[in-house]
Amino acid sequence: MDCTFSSLPCLATLLTLAIFVKLFIKKSSKSHPPGPPGWPLLGNIFDLGEVPHQTFHKLQARYGPIIHLRLGSVNTVVVQSSEAAAELFKKRDLQFADRKAPDSLTALGYNRGSVAIGAYGDYWRKVSRICTVQFLVQKKVNKSATIRQKGVDEMIEWIKRDVAKCKENGSSGEVRLDRFLFVSAFNTVGNIVLSGDVMGKKLDGESDFFDNFLMFLEWLGKPNVADFFPFLKWIDPQGIRRNTAKYLGRLIVFASGIVEDRIRERESGIGKKREDLLDALLDEGEVDEDGLDKLSAKNIAIAIMEMFFAGTETTSTTIEWGMAELLRHPNTMKKDPRRDWPGHGAYPQSPRG
Repeated sequence: MDCTFSSLPCLATLLTLAIFVKLFIKKSSKSHPPGPPGWPLLGNIFDLGEVPHQTFHKLQARYGPIIHLRLGSVNTVVVQSSEAAAELFKKRDLQFADRKAPDSLTALGYNRGSVAIGAYGDYWRKVSRICTVQFLVQKKVNKSATIRQKGVDEMIEWIKRDVAKCKENGSSGEVRLDRFLFVSAFNTVGNIVLSGDVMGKKLDGESDFFDNFLMFLEWLGKPNVADFFPFLKWIDPQGIRRNTAKYLGRLIVFASGIVEDRIRERESGIGKKREDLLDALLDEGEVDEDGLDKLSAKNIAIAIMEMFFAGTETTSTTIEWGMAELLRHPNTMKKDPRRDWPGHGAYPQSPRG
C-alpha cells in the first residue's frame, strides 16, 4: 500500500508533463508547414530510413513541396520544388542567409571565419565576393582550364605507372580509382588556391595535410546526437567536437604557415605576385579599423581550407559515382569514348566555358 501511494505523485507528474508536451507541440506546429507526426522526443529521425532522398520523395507526394520535420528537438523544413527554392533563395535570400553550424564546426571558432556556415554580415560578404571573383568569373574559369587539364593528365600518368608497377610484381593491376581521383582533385584545388601541389605525386600518404584532412572529413561526417538535441552540446557525448577540433587545429596550423610564408614573401619582394586566391585575400588585408570584418591570418587560413573542403571530396565522389555507373552499363562506353582524349581531339570545355 505504501508503494502504491508513493507512486501516485510520480504518475501525476508524468501525466502532467505529457499533457504539457502534447499541447506545446500542437500549439507550435500551427505555424509550421505540413509534415508527418513525429515520435515523442525523437521526432522524425527514424522516419527517414536508410535512403532519406527516397523518403523525401514519398513525403512530397503526401504533404507537398514544403515539408516540416522534427529531427530530435530541432525543427527542419525540407524544400523540394524549383518554385519554392526560387522563393527561398531569390526573393527571401536575406532572411535565410545565415547557416546553421554543426556543433563539430564550432570548434576553434571555425564557424566565425567560414563562408559556408558563417553568419551573414560584412565579413561574410567580403570573403564571399572574393571567392566569387576568383572562381566563378568567366575569365578565371577559362584561365583555370589549363590547371584542370594538367590535373587530369597527371592522374592518367599516375594510373599508368601504378598499373605497370602492379604487372611487374605479378599482381592483378587493380586500380584504387577513388584515391587517384581524390588526390587529383586535391592538387587541382591546391594549384588554383595556392599556385602549387599540396599532395605528393607518389600517393604514399606522406603529406600531413592530406592525412589530417581525411581524418577531419571522417569525424565531420559522423552523425552527431548533439546536433539533434542541442542541450547535449556541452557534454559532447560522442566526442565528435573534441576529435574534430584535434584535426582541424592541425589543418589551421598548416594553412596558417602557408599564409605566413606568403606574407613574408610579399614583404621581402622575393618572387613575382601570384594571381591566386591566397594573394586575393591578402590584398584585401586587415584594412578595417573597427575590427569587425578583418581578414586575419586565421580567417584567411580558414577560407583556404574551406576551398579544399568544398572542391575535393565532392568532385572526386561525383566522378567516382559516374565511373561506377559506366562500369554497370558498359554499352554506354561504346559511344566513341576516345574522341576527346589526347591525340583524338581537344578536351571538352567546362560547363561555363
